[in-house]
Amino acid sequence: MDPRFEKIINETFRVDANEGPDKVGDLKSIVARCVEPGMTIHALTTHLLPFASANEIIRQFYNKDPKFTFVTLGSLGHAFCMIHFNMLKKLITTFAGDVYPTPGPSKLFQRAYLEKSVEFENWSILALSEMLLAGAMGVPFIPIRSIGGSSMAEENHDSYAEIEDPFGQSGEKVGLVKALVPDIVLVHGWAADRAGNTILAPPYSEGIWGAFAARKGTIVTVEKIVDSDFIRRYSHLVRLPGMYVRGVAEAPFGGHPGGMVNLGVPEFDSYAEDYDFIINFREATQKRETFSKWIEEWILGPGSHEGYLKKLGSDHLLKLRGLGHPDAWRYELETFSEKLPLTKECTENEQLTVASTRIIMEKVKKHGFKSVLAGIGASTLSSWMAYYHLKRQGVPVDLIAEIGLLGYAPRPGSPFLFNYGTFPTVKMAMDSFTSLGLLVANPNSRCLGVLGAGQVDRLGNINSTKIPDVYYLVGSGGANDVMSTAEEVILICNQGLNRLVEKVPYITGPGVRVKTLITNMGVYRRESVKEELKLAGYFQGKEGEKGEELVRKIKETCGWNLQVASNLEAIEPPTLDEVLTLRLLDPRRSFIG
Repeated sequence: MDPRFEKIINETFRVDANEGPDKVGDLKSIVARCVEPGMTIHALTTHLLPFASANEIIRQFYNKDPKFTFVTLGSLGHAFCMIHFNMLKKLITTFAGDVYPTPGPSKLFQRAYLEKSVEFENWSILALSEMLLAGAMGVPFIPIRSIGGSSMAEENHDSYAEIEDPFGQSGEKVGLVKALVPDIVLVHGWAADRAGNTILAPPYSEGIWGAFAARKGTIVTVEKIVDSDFIRRYSHLVRLPGMYVRGVAEAPFGGHPGGMVNLGVPEFDSYAEDYDFIINFREATQKRETFSKWIEEWILGPGSHEGYLKKLGSDHLLKLRGLGHPDAWRYELETFSEKLPLTKECTENEQLTVASTRIIMEKVKKHGFKSVLAGIGASTLSSWMAYYHLKRQGVPVDLIAEIGLLGYAPRPGSPFLFNYGTFPTVKMAMDSFTSLGLLVANPNSRCLGVLGAGQVDRLGNINSTKIPDVYYLVGSGGANDVMSTAEEVILICNQGLNRLVEKVPYITGPGVRVKTLITNMGVYRRESVKEELKLAGYFQGKEGEKGEELVRKIKETCGWNLQVASNLEAIEPPTLDEVLTLRLLDPRRSFIG
């Protein structure tokens, strides 16, 4: 080859080990440079959560009344802290409540809602994802199948509208959501090079669209800074190009108390969710004074992410590394299994969960559902139980999780819907736009939705958001999306006059696809949307208690004039195999009592 060609090849066409501008800095300086009062900040909910950067924002602005608008898929710890310190003007979210060990209303959010110290803007997961997607695409709005028929459509009338199908294909109105464009986005990833090209492992929850839409770019923290050659080697996992990044900081364990699961990158070690830390946090939020002390101890006092890790201690971090092993659940389960009862006698919640499991199995086999979207709590356990019992019978069905998981095999030991121990079993990891918008909503996936609810009315409408001006529940999460688009929906709810009501005061999800409701006292069914739910089955009570007496009790604890089906039946109690399987799935008895 001519030397002149060789010179051009060596000087012009070489690929450097490191390329692009150097955006690496310490987290404190990056936040000081990039975050300003009044900004709309979006905390991206991917496999890893951006706790390190959010904590640094709290340190720098906690006493300065910054009036942020905070966008988050769920009520992550930093949202609690920012509301506690009156740092927020508005919270845009899909879920604002406690999550672990059981989901439910948070006293902190109750106070903020009743005192009107922050404005709550409620959406579903798919709606938030699509709003950010529209912002990233540079379009003013985007069509959506969710939200219509819910109270969110009314209260968010400035960001939701309906129009006639402009092409006349459906003959129905089409819902539209307005684009959402944050100022700055917080992301925690596995790795990034110095230019900010970032590896983000799935699932991606609401998607990375916010990072593309952000006016002022993205603050990235990562477990490790790597060279560009490393990024090229794992380019299939790079989801955020450096051009959208303002600054990069190395922050190992930056997702704590969340976890990190190694999905095919041997250079990284997994670490488990810190459940004890999360429970301690939840307990601290119950009172203003205890939460102030907690924030001082864990966020303000340490002064930096490095100080935070030092306070956690190397022994504790090594323990989380060990618990992050894919088979760690086996060792934990051995400890719990020794204390589990081995008798058929079961709690009310075990009875409810087993009955729900049987109904899910019945519907999958009868109607040929290919997938099941499991909600939180008893709906999780019932769906997981049904999956394994159907598998035994040679009936395939795929489980879907709203954060972006398809075809997972739930691991025993923790019935938390987003248990990271389950991630290695997933057949497809994606984002919520795909799981809710393309799988649950797609007729070809034949999806059965199984959901919990705060309140249910006679027509199957649910309320998990709020009793206006009285009580804030938790929000929609993916419930509205599932109720709007799944082929059929099963609801699970505890019995009570405040739970089963004539008409819900706020429609989180319309009940048009609901055909079955299961409570801790009985089973309700209907055949069409024009009918109200009727009592179809009751749980057998104490020995000697007659069916008529049990039905009377059920009617007395139902908020509408309950009708009884002509073919009313007594529900068979759980078998020993059923309750033992259930106890292995929930050995801490978080949901089964």
